[in-house]
Amino acid sequence: MRRAVTVCALLATLFYGGGARAQDYPTRPVKLIVPFAPGGAVDVLGRVIAGKLAERFGQPVVIENRAGAGGNLAADIVAKAAPDGYTILQNTAGQSVTPALYRHLPFDPINDFAPVTQLTSSNLLLVASPNLPAKTLKDFIALAKAKPGSLNYGSSGVGNPLHLTMEMLKHDAGLDIQGVAYRGDAQINAALMAGEVQVAVVPVATAIELVKDGRLVALAVTGPQRSAVLPDVPTVAEMVVPGFTSTGWQGLFVPAKTPAAIVARISRDTAAVLKLAEVMSYLKTSGYEGVGSTPEEFSAFVNAETTKFTRVVAQAHIPPQD
Repeated sequence: MRRAVTVCALLATLFYGGGARAQDYPTRPVKLIVPFAPGGAVDVLGRVIAGKLAERFGQPVVIENRAGAGGNLAADIVAKAAPDGYTILQNTAGQSVTPALYRHLPFDPINDFAPVTQLTSSNLLLVASPNLPAKTLKDFIALAKAKPGSLNYGSSGVGNPLHLTMEMLKHDAGLDIQGVAYRGDAQINAALMAGEVQVAVVPVATAIELVKDGRLVALAVTGPQRSAVLPDVPTVAEMVVPGFTSTGWQGLFVPAKTPAAIVARISRDTAAVLKLAEVMSYLKTSGYEGVGSTPEEFSAFVNAETTKFTRVVAQAHIPPQD
């Protein structure tokens, strides 16, 4: 009997001790792992969020850029980190593409992570070279159908969300246009301006100034609603493909088995940061919409995105990547 009481007391201590540790979190610096190089859109947002989270945590939030392998290098680091809330992954919609695209990975892209919160949602933008005679989405589709296989689009890598959004449009609108790979958005925009490719899907943030000064032509936004920063540009859905929607997003993930109380703390504090006036101002000028969802909401969203991209990868006949 005494042994049973002792075991129960030990279990109670562990249980309530764990709760106390969750309540006290964090007691040391937190790492925010960013899967892209410094200076890019994801990194800049991460630094804005990290600075404000540090104020709420009372501990530094240190950015660690681990670029490579399409975001999988950073994801692998977080998947294998201790599930204690001190290593957080900031990732894009690529987190939902990975399960459908890669044949072998050193981590499980679904079961090794706990979704924390969606940071942002953003429209993607279908842009055209100023040399292209088509100046509207309907005109571009008519031109593409009149000359199947003769037009090209810029892509920053097989299977990333921008590439898959264009593949969605190709499938839904019945287009035959060919992809040309570039290293990133900057190279795609330069190729468009030079007339090397005719169209591309790019983040609003990287193209908005080029559109405003006439160096690129905005044909449509891919989200369910028009962009607040480009209100005159129609959506794909209202122009040619009812129900079409594909948005960019960023969110936070931690290793699976991180205590729910810690996940909830990070989620709540991040949501509060996204409502700060200076953060909201940055998001607006960058073409982002702050979200700040609960872990449960974000988990459901990530699952839906994974299902969508799995379908798109199959429709586009993209072979599994190693």
